[in-house]
Amino acid sequence: MKSFIKVYGPPLLKALKALEKVAVDLPEVCIMDHTIAASVGLPGSGFEASSASDTTMDSMGRIMTFFGGPSAISEERCDSIISKSGESLGIYDFYFEWFKQPSMAELNSLIEMIDEALAPLGVKYTITTK
Repeated sequence: MKSFIKVYGPPLLKALKALEKVAVDLPEVCIMDHTIAASVGLPGSGFEASSASDTTMDSMGRIMTFFGGPSAISEERCDSIISKSGESLGIYDFYFEWFKQPSMAELNSLIEMIDEALAPLGVKYTITTK
């Protein structure tokens, strides 16, 4: 199950970064957005590694660097935070992919966390869980 987020209004990049920070502390989910796909060179992103040596480059290191280094994210969380489902974002900007069927309380908690993270930016968003 995925909770898709569509952000309305600038600053979009700051909003995506805020959503990524929310996800770091949510071990129940993995995530995807266009900046992640481009930064870590995921297959199918249009930003794949350009050579065999780039492919063997430490993807864990790229993910850790993307999220701000070891002080911001643990190695264990680096291994589970990026969605491996390969599903396209479509019209959405971001998604949280649940490892298990979320309860209504978990969904409500996620919404509260997103509200809190995005409020200082002044952006609006929609969330669709399916």
